[in-house]
Amino acid sequence: MVSIPTPEESRAGSLTLIGGELAFDFTNTSSGRGWPAPTEHLRSAENVVAWARHAKVLGPADADWLRGAVAADEALARRLLRRALDLREALYAIGVEIAAGSPAPAPQVDRLAKEHAACVAHAKLTPDGGRYIWSWTPREAAVEAVLGPIALSALATLGQADLTRVKRCEGEKCGWLFFDTTKNKSRRWCEMEVCGNRAKQKRLGARMRGG
Repeated sequence: MVSIPTPEESRAGSLTLIGGELAFDFTNTSSGRGWPAPTEHLRSAENVVAWARHAKVLGPADADWLRGAVAADEALARRLLRRALDLREALYAIGVEIAAGSPAPAPQVDRLAKEHAACVAHAKLTPDGGRYIWSWTPREAAVEAVLGPIALSALATLGQADLTRVKRCEGEKCGWLFFDTTKNKSRRWCEMEVCGNRAKQKRLGARMRGG
């Protein structure tokens, strides 16, 4: 069980969504994982709700309702934050190993499967443009409405996607995960404008010092 950080200001509601899959965008709510003290963006249940709205897991009305619900119900707030962090760390551990070309760690895969099962137990199959999808009602299952779509995204990636396209940003002390959709699987950075440029400047500095 991961520890819950102290609530502070965070960028959960404005983080760049570069993961290519909802599950990877969720893992990227922690920045600088290579540093001794990474930046945690999910510091409270309110941060989780802000990210869910930002990532379109929740619509504006549902997000507003859930923000009020976690503010009024401390037990619900603790449960949402704890389960969100537990799921995120399991997904990150899975993604890191797959990006390295290794099998996904069994304990974390089991954790994902259990969270998916817990969420689907509160879901309904609803028609959506000629097909059926799992859907949740936040007022009936607040935690599952946030985590259910994330778990589904992870399972769809594991079961249907080309896992050689799962990448970990090569930026120094970054660690963000993404699904590489380039034709030749050549993407190396979460964002070229950020980690890519930092690496470029570092190489340039090294050449100048060498010269």
